[in-house]
Amino acid sequence: MSITRRLSPFFAVLGLAALAVYSGGAMEGARRGLSACAMVLIPSLFPFFIISALLRSTGAVSALARAAAGIMPRLFGVPGCAAAALVLGLAGGYPIGAAAIGELVRSGELTPDEADRALAFCNNSGPAFLIGAAGAGIFSSPAAGALLYASHITSALLAGLILRGKRVRALAVSLPAAAEPAYGSFTEAVTGSVRSMLTVCGYVVAFSALTGALEAAGIFSRLAGELALRTGLGLKLSRALLTGFFELGGGLSALSGAGMTPVSLACASLLAAWGGLSVHFQTAAVVAGTGVSLRRHTAGKLLSACLSAAITLLSAGLIM
Repeated sequence: MSITRRLSPFFAVLGLAALAVYSGGAMEGARRGLSACAMVLIPSLFPFFIISALLRSTGAVSALARAAAGIMPRLFGVPGCAAAALVLGLAGGYPIGAAAIGELVRSGELTPDEADRALAFCNNSGPAFLIGAAGAGIFSSPAAGALLYASHITSALLAGLILRGKRVRALAVSLPAAAEPAYGSFTEAVTGSVRSMLTVCGYVVAFSALTGALEAAGIFSRLAGELALRTGLGLKLSRALLTGFFELGGGLSALSGAGMTPVSLACASLLAAWGGLSVHFQTAAVVAGTGVSLRRHTAGKLLSACLSAAITLLSAGLIM
């Protein structure tokens, strides 16, 4: 039995105890999570879930796969159909890219191993979140958001290049043999998107409640103090990094008031590329049952986080 499996019951009991003892903090965290879902996630993600499903049913993914058949295998070691997941992920945000990859595996257009490689760079944050919520909302600068998004895209593509596997076949995907009626495709797209959206919101609320309990217990304060002492980042940035390790939205919100400096921008960039454990669990949920390993996804997120932070730190002078 792996160490993870042996320790899982311990952490489950510990988490339950924290939620029970510090229920007030957990409730406040859950409220923040619900607010984020209602005000940010559902308006920005739900349309892209529907678009992703409609692209699959109408054959648009097949057309894009043929167009990218010579590029994706050569650069990233994945078939051309993964280009659809990359585009959707960069436009829609977490976990749209992962959801698209899961559907490509279920339809037989990607193997689980190819999907594992694609997850290393196709599951990303979107422009609405980074430019709007992070840039304009937290740093009061759309230019800062644009820098974060540019760094995010660059680091994701670099991670894909670095972690690419062996060159694979360029799949020639045909259009669906029997297209569904338009109303049938739309109905299925909406119902499937509702299920996916509920899953995403469930994880956001769960991790927001957990971070709320940890904050109420004083654990974050102690860990932030230790991290600040060792890194010299200061308490506010250290606390934001700890919160963002679990849940991206909470981590970025914790940067509010930190000021727009190269270091604070780099911290935001690192958190956005990592995504938080909440995003990692969302990813596992949307590819469940496909046989896809998440090893390269985790490696890709770690590598992308480091690259994105470095790129932002070096480029911050362009907007300051």
